[in-house]
Amino acid sequence: MKLIARTYDVDSSEPTVLIHDADCADIGVQEGDRVNLAGPKPMIVLVSHSDTVIEKGTLAMSESVALKCGIHDGDVINVTYASKPDSVRSIRKKMDGEKLSKEEIRSIVEDILENRLSKIEISAWLTSLYINGMDISEIADFTVAMAETGDMIKFDSAPVFDFHSLGGVPGNKITPIVVSIVAAAGIMIPKTSSRAISSACGTSDFVETFCNVEIDAESLKEITQEVGGVFSWGGSMNLAPVDDLVIKVEHPLGINPRAQMLASIMSKKLAIGATHLVVDIPTGAGTKVPTLEDAKRYAKDLMELGERIGMHVECAITYADQPVGYAVGPNLEARECISILEGNTHPAAVIEKACDCAGIILEVAGIPNGSAKAKEILNSGEAYRKFMEIVVAQGGRPDLKSEDLKPGKFSYELRSPKSGYVHAIKNKDIVAIAKAAGAPSDKGAGLLFAKKKGQRVEEGEVLLTIYADNEAKLKRAKETAMKYQPMDIEGMLIKRVSPLTAR
Repeated sequence: MKLIARTYDVDSSEPTVLIHDADCADIGVQEGDRVNLAGPKPMIVLVSHSDTVIEKGTLAMSESVALKCGIHDGDVINVTYASKPDSVRSIRKKMDGEKLSKEEIRSIVEDILENRLSKIEISAWLTSLYINGMDISEIADFTVAMAETGDMIKFDSAPVFDFHSLGGVPGNKITPIVVSIVAAAGIMIPKTSSRAISSACGTSDFVETFCNVEIDAESLKEITQEVGGVFSWGGSMNLAPVDDLVIKVEHPLGINPRAQMLASIMSKKLAIGATHLVVDIPTGAGTKVPTLEDAKRYAKDLMELGERIGMHVECAITYADQPVGYAVGPNLEARECISILEGNTHPAAVIEKACDCAGIILEVAGIPNGSAKAKEILNSGEAYRKFMEIVVAQGGRPDLKSEDLKPGKFSYELRSPKSGYVHAIKNKDIVAIAKAAGAPSDKGAGLLFAKKKGQRVEEGEVLLTIYADNEAKLKRAKETAMKYQPMDIEGMLIKRVSPLTAR
């Protein structure tokens, strides 16, 4: 059917055209179906319909869709029904709990990349993975397919190391410290990181407060080979691009299926050219990996997955029953991270975790007593000097100081309702409060702890301070804190037992 194209300066999250109800009936399509636009560059798009907004005989599209198709306002184009891609059937198959072949998985990945699947269909795919999962051979096929649909970086020499944290624990700002220590030891570590998905602050969210994380693949390779490491955002490159498309759908769903998470991690590492990988698995209540048994299963899967795709993988299972360090939120985490590299010995937990993780990498690279060596590199200032080399190479200021990173100008002190000890800090509630304050998009938003688990607190003493960049978000964060009460304060006495109460 021939329709007149009308372009508008609007955009949508996926390629969509608007067609009159009567024309939809003639073409044989309904809301959410697909049509083929036979322009200079044929394209399959989704259909929306109306009998009031659009005139009969015309078709409305965004300027971005028109540009991709090579269509101009007023052009007459042939519009025909397009069937759903075969990958939709494969998604239904996974929804039924069946195993997918290598070809079926690759077809789903390619259709996501080419925008042939709607967000609803991608959501169904993620939900099927969340409920039914994948076995290790499927995850390996999924990993390779995601890596091979983007750029694959090849370094001029090997080995190439990488580090990754599964996340799930607030305040986990160790990555720049680990990379700086490892690079200072003469080991190549082209670290790509993600932005927050379900957390209050991803590594790239706080690193971009002091240097540019959006570098292309060629720049990543050049900087790594010149100074030893980078702190880059994986989404700025065409590395496993399907992963970044999927993350946009994951975010509002608030889920991160195990199979998708494993394939996401490993596809980026495969694409970056890593030959060796150390994975931090934070474990504790309120994290992605709540128990030691879960952590061991993740470690087993990651190591087996690495073996299947030709990568040596080792894992570090770390405590995560409370936030790492005292700061949560972009500027606050950046400040705490940089202050440690500058020589600050607090917080000790961040230093210990960073040196232990870096130490594993050093030992895999053949350097004995890795953790002790990592601490030596940190304490000597070598890690700080390497950190500044990387920062400057990525467009950061050569005179950067930790105190340059300021929290939001609006703040609220959450005080203890009674005397006792900090019995527990609820990770998920901390994340909810920080996000309510505006993190990670508002760089000054976040939390700064005055007390941590096990410490004594008196009634009325400050437990934590909430920071925000505006009053409205501070109010929302305060209300969230009051609702959730993120820190449990208990005395040492659990229950008094006497002859009368014991009966």
